[in-house]
Amino acid sequence: MSKHIISHNYQVSKNDRIESNKHNSFLVWFTGLSGSGKSTIANLVEKALFEKGIKTYSLDGDNIRKGINKDLSFKPEDRTENIRRIAEVSNLMIDAGLVVLAAFVSPYKKDRENIRTIVKDVNFVEVYVNTSIEECERRDVKGLYKKARAGEIKNMTGISAPYEAPEHSDVEIKTEEESIETSVQRIIEFITPKLLRQ
Repeated sequence: MSKHIISHNYQVSKNDRIESNKHNSFLVWFTGLSGSGKSTIANLVEKALFEKGIKTYSLDGDNIRKGINKDLSFKPEDRTENIRRIAEVSNLMIDAGLVVLAAFVSPYKKDRENIRTIVKDVNFVEVYVNTSIEECERRDVKGLYKKARAGEIKNMTGISAPYEAPEHSDVEIKTEEESIETSVQRIIEFITPKLLRQ
């Protein structure tokens, strides 16, 4: 079947969109345990970028699993497919000229490396929201840890499923040591040079 699939070349290119938007497009990927603060920080980074006139879009785990990935479970192979699909969607959005902010637990290193391959290394910024399991459990915003400890949730990252922390993330945020405002500012400072067109 794949030999019959031929890419279509459109009149408007990625470069045209970048030129129109007056900034580069890329993916900022937030990884960390559930309750680490990924979505909160990603949301504030997007707001700061949007206020600067940057064209953005946010992808979040819960929202994606209600739609495009609602057929997937939390088994390891489905987690891998979940991340692969998100990476492909992100790649389309990068082509559309957007700065994409994606907040997903994404517990496996191999899956995060696959994202980098799909969107290309130059278009990938990894932000590790490093929050201890103890702090995430203390926050337990969604009540997931309590349910996992009670055996109501299987394959809960950090409890009954592993989290493979990044060893060389572009930005590491330690939420127990720095304020959200400082975290957001550090991310903005890191990605600002990437926004500049060559």
